[in-house]
Amino acid sequence: MSDTPVLRAPAPPPAPVVRDRRRVVVVVALGVAVLSFVGVWVLWQVFVDTLGGQEVENAAFQGARYGQTQLWRVGERVLSVVSAGFIIGVLIAAMAIAALRRRWSLAVQVAVLMIGANLTTQVLKHVVFGRPELGVEASYGNTLPSGHTTAAASVAAALVLVVPPRVRPWAAVLGAGYTTATGISTLIGQWHRPSDVVAAILVVLAWTAIACALVALTPTRVPTTTGALRLNPDVDRDPAPATMRLVVSVLVIAGVAAAGCASVALMHTWDNRDDLSSRAEQVTAYLGGAAGTVMASCLAFAVMLVLRQAAAARPQISGTPT
Repeated sequence: MSDTPVLRAPAPPPAPVVRDRRRVVVVVALGVAVLSFVGVWVLWQVFVDTLGGQEVENAAFQGARYGQTQLWRVGERVLSVVSAGFIIGVLIAAMAIAALRRRWSLAVQVAVLMIGANLTTQVLKHVVFGRPELGVEASYGNTLPSGHTTAAASVAAALVLVVPPRVRPWAAVLGAGYTTATGISTLIGQWHRPSDVVAAILVVLAWTAIACALVALTPTRVPTTTGALRLNPDVDRDPAPATMRLVVSVLVIAGVAAAGCASVALMHTWDNRDDLSSRAEQVTAYLGGAAGTVMASCLAFAVMLVLRQAAAARPQISGTPT
């Protein structure tokens, strides 16, 4: 008889335990989606439907004029990338990545995320929300949520959803950076107000959470002798816990720091909204809006990353990544 040891796969946890874990992920993800949509409504209620909110955001809108010539050279290039063709191209590419990994259900979930987020933004902007005329200059009608920011954030979120596990944390970092750049570029160009950008990010977060709930609900694949098509054996492994902690911590710390700056600027501008005509007041409001964009992007992608990783955490045969 051969003395060669026989390697056996570890026994998975009992089915009830697996179902309980998935149920928790689904409940949390749907809770995030609901809170995100509530956040969009609150932003509209405060900054669009009230005189004080319109005055504060108009100050930020006017503050974008200062230094605009130099900044717009960069901002215009960032925004020129976003188009209907760009969204369709990324959607096809993301679905192709999911298909290459033989994750057919994930390809559908990516479509749900991107189509749902961009369609929701258009419906909210043009059908659900309005902008009352309260005597504030530069009204230009309702612009909440921002379509360009929604497109950029949904593209980034789709990649977080489909890339192999080991790449996922870095995709979240790049996604937060790209979303921030796009959102701030819309402020620089005076295409949008800060609440438009933050609302767009919340719409994408809501649909990403819904997609993650669908991931958690997807039945565990029956392992085969070949397993899923692997782009790279090392890349397809789960990210190291230390890497996950580092990336999530960096995103959260950056988001909280930006939130502090945005809060200070917002409170200052709100308290002085009787006289927001000076350059100092307008620049303060503008910088506060930019900080709010950083806050929303970093915290949203930290939540997306955690949800995506939790949705994928399930018993599986070694070598069958999620």
